[in-house]
Amino acid sequence: MFEYLEITTPTPFQKASIPVIKSGANIFCTAPEGSGKTTTLILTTLQKLKCEEVGTAPRAIVLVENREKASEIYEAFLKYVRHHPLRLYLCDEKLHIDVIKSEVFEGVDILIATPKTLNKLFLLEGINTTQLQIFSMDDAAFLEQKVAHNTMMLLTQSIHKCQFVMYSEKMHPSLKRYESYFMQHARVISTK
Repeated sequence: MFEYLEITTPTPFQKASIPVIKSGANIFCTAPEGSGKTTTLILTTLQKLKCEEVGTAPRAIVLVENREKASEIYEAFLKYVRHHPLRLYLCDEKLHIDVIKSEVFEGVDILIATPKTLNKLFLLEGINTTQLQIFSMDDAAFLEQKVAHNTMMLLTQSIHKCQFVMYSEKMHPSLKRYESYFMQHARVISTK
């Protein structure tokens, strides 16, 4: 399916995490930089969505710390989705929130956003979470910040059935606290 990317051998982190993510469990994935976390996030998201365009509501959300990281993830996803009908959308903070809201309303499958933009979309009822299947947080240490934490708490209260996957370099105590909220019965996959 992705032969043109010349992915041949999974990393130890990918071998350990991909089967567990595919199982549908909530997961804390911790591994050092360069271990394949971003590729794992992309591949498991595409697998979950079966590389198909469906409906108008986002079925996957990727939450990142800032605009630069959002652009990086978007570019990484583009390499994988360019031959598939999936609709990938980057919530660019430079755009007015009403523009983002109307573009999301037109239909997206994968939404990449920062906590600030996602919070605005949610408060303006600009995002429908009823079809959400997977919610990933890349380099999740940023969830220690108050705005990011509050956004997660607000959003997750309206999401009823969804898989949550947090990726980080190490397990921060602030991430563990989410077990009492939306990461119940979460598995931990950790490689050094």
